[in-house]
Amino acid sequence: MLYRRFGRTGLQMPVFSCGGMRYQHGADQPLDGIPKENQENLEATIRRSVEVGINHIETARGYGSSERQLGLVLPTFPRDSLIVQTKLVPSEDSDLFRRQFLESLERLRLDHVELLALHGINTRELLNISLRPGGCLEVARSIQAEGLARHIGFSTHAAPDVILDAVRTEAFGGFDYINVHWYFINRMNWQAIEEATARDMGVFIISPTDKGGLLQKPSDKLCQLTAPLHPIQFNDLFCLSRPEVHTLSLGAARPSDFDLHVEALEYYDRREELLPPIIARLEAEMDRIVGADYARRYLEGIPPWEQVPGNINLQVILWLYNMARAWDMVDYGRMRYNLLGNAGHWFPGENAAKMDDVDLAPALARSPFRDEIPGHLRAARALLEREPVKRLTEDLKE
Repeated sequence: MLYRRFGRTGLQMPVFSCGGMRYQHGADQPLDGIPKENQENLEATIRRSVEVGINHIETARGYGSSERQLGLVLPTFPRDSLIVQTKLVPSEDSDLFRRQFLESLERLRLDHVELLALHGINTRELLNISLRPGGCLEVARSIQAEGLARHIGFSTHAAPDVILDAVRTEAFGGFDYINVHWYFINRMNWQAIEEATARDMGVFIISPTDKGGLLQKPSDKLCQLTAPLHPIQFNDLFCLSRPEVHTLSLGAARPSDFDLHVEALEYYDRREELLPPIIARLEAEMDRIVGADYARRYLEGIPPWEQVPGNINLQVILWLYNMARAWDMVDYGRMRYNLLGNAGHWFPGENAAKMDDVDLAPALARSPFRDEIPGHLRAARALLEREPVKRLTEDLKE
């Protein structure tokens, strides 16, 4: 396993982290409702994680039964052998935030966690209630002063401007680390990572396998384009080729889910040889299918979803449709498209279902492809629209 210094936390962080959403049973519930086989799988997954050197175990209060189930496993390891992170959604009631954190410690059966994140600073409002005097960041710092959490960070699915403001804040000492989306198919948050690096913050990449393209179930075409690497391994090496990135969350559902990632490290020293031709093939195929000019400029002049009639998320729909066409990433496109309108601030905006009920002309007026895009939206809807996707847990969908 490779390890990188996790910014100013000083923690030696494995380049892969064991995320806690996918091996847990489901909705938050007492332990007596957890099937024996699920708990056994969770324990085997954690033991395999530690066995391969992935000692950062990451979870959240919102991940259903994850904290409770981990509480049966984590205390069986030497405490100083683990880096444990949990996350709590910011609340206007900062006393509630404190109570929930203390309850999370009880669920985990630990006397402290190394990392505590404000979970899902996805909107300007959530950022403001986190940073105000007496807000959740100040409470988190008091928790830190009591020795109950060693370092304080935040996770985010926000627009880039909100993320940058969170990274740049100096309120209560700012944040020690960031959990953020960034991978081959979605690089919009690179400036935030650069800003975090300039402030010596730890950088944790959220769900590069699942949200980075449903790479655990890749299309045959995508596998051909990333050969000789599996798409998971290509994406891992793409992310880890940047020293600013410290760790990637794997979101394991079973012990075997670590295998391809660990094998990717066998190619790490050849990354500068292997990555450029794969990237060139992916880009060339995108250009061939959608057109080179469109591939580079399709978002030009497209406003954010808040400024589009019906709150239709044109940017995301066109992005998903391009990948579905060029790289056969239809399953991924369907998963994400059908979250639109069903995932709140975790994946905001609406899909194209009501596009014929609104006038999109003003929103497209500045686009060089204003005449083509309505047809693309209809085709995207026909290809991607299925039953609305429900959240993996009752609390959130990452």
